[in-house]
Amino acid sequence: MSKKTLHITNGSSLTDFLIKEKYEGNIVTWHEMLCEGPTEKIIDTDSFFKNRKAYLESIYDFKYDISKVRDELKVLNTVNEFDEIVLWFEYDLFCHINLIAAISLLKQKDIRKPLSLVCSGRIENEKELKGLPQLTPTQLKTHYNERVSLTIDDIALAQKAWRIYCEGDHNLLKPLIVRPSNFKYLSICLKAHLKRFPDTRSGLSTLEYNILKLAKEHKVKSRHHLVGYALHYQGYYGFGDIQIKRLVNNLEAFYTETEDSLTLNRNGHLALEHLKNFRNEMDCNFVFGGVNKCEFQFNKKENKLIKNIMNAN
Repeated sequence: MSKKTLHITNGSSLTDFLIKEKYEGNIVTWHEMLCEGPTEKIIDTDSFFKNRKAYLESIYDFKYDISKVRDELKVLNTVNEFDEIVLWFEYDLFCHINLIAAISLLKQKDIRKPLSLVCSGRIENEKELKGLPQLTPTQLKTHYNERVSLTIDDIALAQKAWRIYCEGDHNLLKPLIVRPSNFKYLSICLKAHLKRFPDTRSGLSTLEYNILKLAKEHKVKSRHHLVGYALHYQGYYGFGDIQIKRLVNNLEAFYTETEDSLTLNRNGHLALEHLKNFRNEMDCNFVFGGVNKCEFQFNKKENKLIKNIMNAN
């Protein structure tokens, strides 16, 4: 008798792909972007989703459908019907925050089924990192057949990373960066996360800084054009259109727009040359789990977050 499998995917695109390719088992689609907005350690509660809805709807122009998210998760209440759970998440920060949350939720529900991970990223003989829906059916099947079984230590690591993410000191993630695990890209993602905070030199996050570099190095025609560049060259962040668009809009003090061009202004050049810290002039309404972006700056020399004096207790 073949095993009955529960698949947890990172989004609708992959779910549709698995259905099209006739993968056996039931599928739960993870409809969240927990890399941004307030989170709580205990997931799947009224409080958790109420806070998510309030934040995301205040920031982005879309409706956060609590019932849609929770209806998907209801399958986890009947998980005893399954023999194994396969997690399908990608190499980037967006997916990895969702991944550690998904694992934590399974443990909160006291689910003890074998867990394995299908994770895309580097593909042999290809230059660019690949998302799961970007793989060919053959590549996807190979990834599935070579999925990695998660150990007790892996699961404990994911749970600890989620707890810290939901708390107020993200420097505590640093020891996890060097901890060996079967999460091939977790260390890179945690490093990328710490660099989402304002750099002590420019007041910009690494991604914000890199967006300005793109504007300097390429002939950019518009904000929309710059968003396209940033999406393509964002590295291990994995952000979607709406997130990148918000970052580009938040940087408008650093560039000048005309009818057919977007170029850096004096502020943009000062920021790129680390000649002025613009942290106090930036919109800081970004929340990462249990921390507001305004509360810390990233010190590259010390490789850690420094609490802002104005926010210190």
